[in-house]
Amino acid sequence: MKKRAVALCSLAALTGAAVPAAGPPPAASASPPRTAQAAPAAALAWKKCATKAHPALQCASVKVPLDHQRPAGEQITLALSRVPHTAATSQGPLLVNPGGPGGSGLAMAGSVAKALPKEVAARYDVIGFDPRGVGRSEPALNCRPGHFSPVRPASVPVTPALERANLDRARAFARACASKYAAVLPFIDTVSAAKDMDAVRAALGAPRLSYLGYSYGTYLGAVYAKLYPHRVRRMALDSLVDPTSIWYAANLRQNYAFDARHKAFMAWIARHDSAYGLGRGPAQVEARWHTMRRTLAERPAGGKVGAAELEDTFLPGGYTNRFWPLLAAAFAAYANGKDTAPLLKAYETFGASGAAGENRYSVYTAVQCRDAQWPRDWRTWREDHTRIHAKAPFATWNNAWYNAPCAFWPTHHLSPPDVSNSALAPVLLFQATDDPATPYEGAVALHRKLDDSRLVVERGGNHGVTLRGNACLDRHLAAYLSTGEVPGSGGEADAVCEALPDPKPSRNREDTPGRGALSVPWSTMGA
Repeated sequence: MKKRAVALCSLAALTGAAVPAAGPPPAASASPPRTAQAAPAAALAWKKCATKAHPALQCASVKVPLDHQRPAGEQITLALSRVPHTAATSQGPLLVNPGGPGGSGLAMAGSVAKALPKEVAARYDVIGFDPRGVGRSEPALNCRPGHFSPVRPASVPVTPALERANLDRARAFARACASKYAAVLPFIDTVSAAKDMDAVRAALGAPRLSYLGYSYGTYLGAVYAKLYPHRVRRMALDSLVDPTSIWYAANLRQNYAFDARHKAFMAWIARHDSAYGLGRGPAQVEARWHTMRRTLAERPAGGKVGAAELEDTFLPGGYTNRFWPLLAAAFAAYANGKDTAPLLKAYETFGASGAAGENRYSVYTAVQCRDAQWPRDWRTWREDHTRIHAKAPFATWNNAWYNAPCAFWPTHHLSPPDVSNSALAPVLLFQATDDPATPYEGAVALHRKLDDSRLVVERGGNHGVTLRGNACLDRHLAAYLSTGEVPGSGGEADAVCEALPDPKPSRNREDTPGRGALSVPWSTMGA
């Protein structure tokens, strides 16, 4: 995703022919049934795994079938965490998921238990889990170590050589996954993960579960509710995936939304020109950002931050404006004084990808490429992203290459289930109007799919809005988890909360919020 519009050469000049799919051609499978048989219970042996921040944390693991159609076949292991209830009576398990796909949920149990009002958390066993393929679950995927090592080819394919280089990276990733995990990839998908959740519920000995999911976790929750509506006690979903555009179309829409958030960031910098000295008009600031990207494409900062790494570094500013002061300071230091140190520090904080990031990306790709059909002819990708880049130049091509392995993925695709549901107790939905990772229109679509849902809207805002200091939103969440209370039905939005104010400018790293477990939920867009 990025930049100004550029003319791209023909596919024949790059490859001589249409890009073929790796492996057999895709074939749609039947959607999963409305309900599914619950997995058999398995004993859990909880052990202390306390941290300084979360002294009550416990850990366990559970075996689930790799293929849920063959429950007696090969088993895989899911890693679990728990903060046990402390009240005299319990409301049962509250499973939590940070999104992704590919996000680890182990630390999230402690974070959610700490962020909820004490009297609410005390009545739940807050359960975190690493979905299949993720983190401490086994096997954990890492298809191609070093795939994001700097310096990568620049994202915007201004030359045939750049497009070839990025296509070669995407093909190499898909081939590496096929080589290392051929037996596993057909079972890394959202429906399988939802069935795993029910195996966790059964292992906990709970007739029903409650659930709090963010970003991709909202789609996982909606699929679980479709499969097991009778197993859902309460379900709160924050930053809602559009279930009608899984997944190629959803990523195309993100490109416009992230560009809009980037422009909002540039406008914020312009309003604080006295602090950053990058220009008094948003267009002037944005022009200087694109100049920085072009310069870094030719001369990467510190041998690490080229154009693609710069995009990775600034993408989190779309997820939350709390990162704007640090990013703006790094931008100003480089653009005004050619000081690369703050930019390198920002890259290490937000953009660099170690083994955990490689695992997240491997699972992200495996799930999204398997879940639904993607174009297998690269000409479709090029036409779509060239058109969108002309209007949304911030990160369109970065997003294209992030998802490009799906053009060459080795497994057949599934058909996304219709998550329409009239069998649930009220589900509570949360959505910010300015969220770029899961744009607002998707929230409206899911609200319509879930008959008895209620939508709480944050006017403005970011991605992942509850348990981040907005008292209005958090009151709705706490009341719902405590008693099941929801706002009265009021059309498209059932309740509205105002977003928190934009941050104040700062050049100090210490004044910038860190990336805790709930800082930036993983979304349907990576980097």
